[in-house]
Amino acid sequence: MAAFHTRSNSLPSSHHPLIPEFDEQLCRLRSSEAASSSSTLLSGRLSGLQDLHDCVDKLLLLPLNQQALSKQQNEKCVDELFDGSLRLLDICSMAKDTLQQTKESTQELQSIMRRRRGGESSLSSEVKKFLNSRKAAKKALHKAMENKCTFRLLNKDEQTVSVLREVQSTTLAVIESMLSFISGPKSSGWSFVSKTMNSKKVSCEEVNEENEFASVDAALNLLISHKMKKSDSTLEENAQNELKKLEICIQDLEEGVESLYRRLIKTRVSLLNILNH
Repeated sequence: MAAFHTRSNSLPSSHHPLIPEFDEQLCRLRSSEAASSSSTLLSGRLSGLQDLHDCVDKLLLLPLNQQALSKQQNEKCVDELFDGSLRLLDICSMAKDTLQQTKESTQELQSIMRRRRGGESSLSSEVKKFLNSRKAAKKALHKAMENKCTFRLLNKDEQTVSVLREVQSTTLAVIESMLSFISGPKSSGWSFVSKTMNSKKVSCEEVNEENEFASVDAALNLLISHKMKKSDSTLEENAQNELKKLEICIQDLEEGVESLYRRLIKTRVSLLNILNH
């Protein structure tokens, strides 16, 4: 972490009062990477990213930093930073779309479960529809993470360029952490059903007490399991509770992702202006 702090203080405008603020925000985000993910922690990281990018935008307005980025020998580096900003926008947009689609599916299933007019077979069909949409989303998210972009730090980079690369790398790490959280553990569904069949003491919280997406997957898989029909009323109530928690979780994450998306666009515009000078 000390080396990271030193690079940040090497900005051309190192004596500017924004630098300590920038260092503190960046180091705070880096230090949170080792912590296990939860919706609360992810929301905090997204908020931290927004503050970090606000600070970056202010730094990009400083004449010395603009001069460092606009030097002829840095043209390729700035082009790469500009391309990186586009990749971040793409993956952030994917997160936005996935959250929106999941929220709509969650609200629709909640409405159906409250009405309960179609009988058991109809409910089972709607639950399977929801789970299938989750599987499709997970597949897309895993594919996106497998094809993730990287932001390399090169020894020859100007310090301003190096810092911006690290900002992009940190941003990518937070977004990927969120995508992994949304997709949930691969074993969160049917493995939980199997455990529950062998022990009445197992609860949905034991799958992943901090992951609302995984808890919903587990609760719904359990609800449509044919061997658990005697407890359907209790299981249905639990599934409804988990869906409510998920909706609240998605709302919090959506707000953070939307704000981050707007800030990424602003940073991209700043880089574009520098490139055009």
